[in-house]
Amino acid sequence: MKQRVFLFTLFLSTTTLFAQKHLSIIEHIDQRIDSYEKVAMQIFDWAEMGYQEVQSSALLKKTLEEAGFAITSAVADIPTAFIAEFGTVGPIIGILGEFDALPGISQKAVPYKESANSRGGHACGHHLFGTASAAAAIAVKAWLEETGTQGIIRFYGTPAEEGGGAKVYMAREGLFDDVDVVLHWHPGASNQVNEAAALANISAKFRFKGVSAHAAAAPERGRSALDAVESMNYMVNLMREHIPQETRIHYVITDGGKAPNVIPDFAEVYYYSRHPRRDEVKSIFDRIVKAGEGAALGTETTMSYEIVNGVHELLPNETLERFVHKSMSEIGGYTYNEQERAFAKEISNSMGLALNDEITQSILPYQKSEAAFGSTDVGDVSFVAPTVGFRTATWVPGTPAHSWQAVAAGGTSIGVKGMALAAKTLAVSAAKLYKSPKVIAKAKEEFEQRRGKDFTYVPLLGNRPPALDYRN
Repeated sequence: MKQRVFLFTLFLSTTTLFAQKHLSIIEHIDQRIDSYEKVAMQIFDWAEMGYQEVQSSALLKKTLEEAGFAITSAVADIPTAFIAEFGTVGPIIGILGEFDALPGISQKAVPYKESANSRGGHACGHHLFGTASAAAAIAVKAWLEETGTQGIIRFYGTPAEEGGGAKVYMAREGLFDDVDVVLHWHPGASNQVNEAAALANISAKFRFKGVSAHAAAAPERGRSALDAVESMNYMVNLMREHIPQETRIHYVITDGGKAPNVIPDFAEVYYYSRHPRRDEVKSIFDRIVKAGEGAALGTETTMSYEIVNGVHELLPNETLERFVHKSMSEIGGYTYNEQERAFAKEISNSMGLALNDEITQSILPYQKSEAAFGSTDVGDVSFVAPTVGFRTATWVPGTPAHSWQAVAAGGTSIGVKGMALAAKTLAVSAAKLYKSPKVIAKAKEEFEQRRGKDFTYVPLLGNRPPALDYRN
């Protein structure tokens, strides 16, 4: 029997005039939360990697199609990417939905570390992400029909956010060009809408080819591809002293040979390079390439590289951020029941923290971003259309992303409550935007000012086809 904590109790805020005004949207989501929970937890169990989310994508498509959306599959030459749309005239509001898992971080929905499988898990909560976004789109469709409001609601099924960059290919294909506003969210450890911040990122696999030989009997005959990888890594690590301090560079050796007594004739290292500005990250990446070239020269091997992904930094839009923050604040946070609080305390203890469940009950104040650390392919979308995102507490306060604790809480009713808040925030914000043409106009004006009058969108990953096998 699968181990999972199902502790969900319905939560409905009706204490404000705002809630009364948008009661149909909130009720629509609350009345269907059990079915959305099943969708999310099925995707949780599948835990499919980037571009391999065949079942997860199909389930979300089926959910939206049964709700009356027109589906366009395999967009941008990506089998698991799709668009679901309702409406023919009016403002176009897009909602992003992700559903890929991460390799190497498997966990059951229990408050102690216990692997669920050998594949991986939803350590970034994308099972909740895609489901909440679909739930919001369906609620908006119902609201458009009920109120007779003119508008187009468009759900984007976006695979492989974790390093695969599907949204970049979708942006490159012009799939966001006609959208007025794009909404998205992400699982997190608190309820917040802040100034958007994320690092531009170029990732690549560097492959070295050498000459095999017996490492003991004929070492002089060999040219080690692994030596080249280690030489490259050494040079890049020395380079860290001479690059802007906001830079982040990380790597993993994905292939270093098979036996110690065989000089490897092939080795591969996978690099990420990040910086707050896309022009700077391109310069840093060029220097990493030079280190690879130098390593090949010094070890008498050959080097080639494949850019796997490249994403822009996030372009903020304060107009939309404050607008969505107001919606979330009026909806309000949620409270733990006794079982959830006990579960959360154990998770907090595992991180050496004391549980502060007031964080889930409240919405953090809007604030300007001080720094960015992660990267997301939403960055490219934000340079094509006005975009706004937020986080809700699907994890226990203090939980870092990409941790077993994030997987664990995301598989329980704690995750479902955060998912419900996200769906409501997306849906209510969209409904309000349809009725707020001046806000949309102001957001577009800010968008044009921030990206620059002469801006031309150029993907950092170039013209390469989607890296559908990057997880292989």
